[in-house]
Amino acid sequence: METTPLNSQKVLSACKDREDCQENGVLQKGVPTPGNRAEPGQISNGYSSVPNTSAGDEATHSIPAATTTLVAEIRQGERETWGKKMDFLLSVIGYAVDLGNIWRFPYICYQNGGGAFLLPYTIMAIFGGIPLFYMELALGQYHRNGCISIWRKICPIFKGIGYAICIIAFYIASYYNTIIAWALYYLVSSFTDQLPWTSCKNSWNTDNCTNYFSQDNITWTPHSTSPAEEFYLRHVLQIHQSKGLQDLGTISWQLALCIILIFTIIYFSIWKGVKTSGKVVWVTATFPYIVLSVLLVRGATLPGAWRGVIFYLKPNWQKLLETGVWVDAAAQIFFSLGPGFGVLLAFASYNKFNNNCYQDALVTSVVNCMTSFVSGFVIFTVLGYMAEMRNEDVSEVAKDAGPSLLFITYAEAIANMPASTFFAIIFFLMLITLGLDSTFAGLEGVITAVLDEFPHIWAKRREWFVLIVVITCILGSLLTLTSGGAYVVTLLEEYATAPAVLTVALIEAVAVSWFYGENS
Repeated sequence: METTPLNSQKVLSACKDREDCQENGVLQKGVPTPGNRAEPGQISNGYSSVPNTSAGDEATHSIPAATTTLVAEIRQGERETWGKKMDFLLSVIGYAVDLGNIWRFPYICYQNGGGAFLLPYTIMAIFGGIPLFYMELALGQYHRNGCISIWRKICPIFKGIGYAICIIAFYIASYYNTIIAWALYYLVSSFTDQLPWTSCKNSWNTDNCTNYFSQDNITWTPHSTSPAEEFYLRHVLQIHQSKGLQDLGTISWQLALCIILIFTIIYFSIWKGVKTSGKVVWVTATFPYIVLSVLLVRGATLPGAWRGVIFYLKPNWQKLLETGVWVDAAAQIFFSLGPGFGVLLAFASYNKFNNNCYQDALVTSVVNCMTSFVSGFVIFTVLGYMAEMRNEDVSEVAKDAGPSLLFITYAEAIANMPASTFFAIIFFLMLITLGLDSTFAGLEGVITAVLDEFPHIWAKRREWFVLIVVITCILGSLLTLTSGGAYVVTLLEEYATAPAVLTVALIEAVAVSWFYGENS
């Protein structure tokens, strides 16, 4: 849906200076206050001014197009906006701060030089992540369009970028929410006096199960497995029933129920747009910080916690000479802040036009990076405690990466703390809220893009379109709910997401900076 051409010859006879009005049902923009005006096509004081060749006294003025797009205000009235500024900020923070901040950053940090890694991480944030983050917020707020239709105003030949982003967002939502389903399964299992991953006497345990927290004399062998490991692999994932990607096995009905419940929550959180999701994030975006604070204090009081902190922050400056460290720093800041997913464009498009998006970019980026850093203390104080209990080096305990770090190592540590049930409940509830925030954002990016591109079909049917999106994601997640679903999740995470998103983001940056230009 196109706006009225900027060089229209139509006389705004009914419009007064500096006021907006409607003529023949079309929203017209009034004449700005005389003063310093930009050249045609340039931005001046938040407006894009072009000459007005209308007859009469108004020929000496310029007609601003407040965003040059304003999407479909012509037919649909004013675009929906955030109820409060904090709704937007919490939504962006909730999107950027996800499960990766908890498990990926601490692992990459100690693997790439500990405290020394913070130097390349900060440099990549300043010169790479934050500029891209700001670029998407500015473009979304200025053009007020989703990731598909915005390219009509930037460079139409790159419109395929928007469709690629939507496709990527679909399969990310499919496998990402499976991880949330695992957390929900753990949460439900935590409502017991004794957490089920503390014992070797369950039906899913094997003869190799060894509980080294037991008071009995035990012998730990290379074939020994912990109760937490067997609970995760054999009970939750049931991975022993799969032979790999070539034979995934059957769908777990327990995980299927979890995924349906999760997507039901997602649907009723985003079906009405940012007005509803902006309220939900007041809980889902703030609760993780409360839990992280509690876990940080608890972890710091555990025996051996200092060992984990030293292991986490001890700098290895020689690592900075390795190219891989800088590549990991760039990848981590990119996936942490999340440009290239269409979410920032969508969220910013619901801002008021004069919103200070530069300040928003700085605030949310700093909060995100600090959350990653603090999460490292939450994780490694517990890893130090685990090493102390096992009488091992921290490096031996910290071998697990990705979901295993949360669902095996950290879950096992929690199970052997006083008040273990309480800490297990809030920990897995935190993981669920972190995942939900990111899913709200990812799907909103797709929904906004499609509604802006096809308003004549979906503008008044948002609830139905959101339902179609949710059902599609549930169907797409079925493979990840099988016994070999963990293999599918790993495959998509490692080979389908990272290369695709990096490619899309690179093309987007080139299209905006080179073809669109800094003066457009």
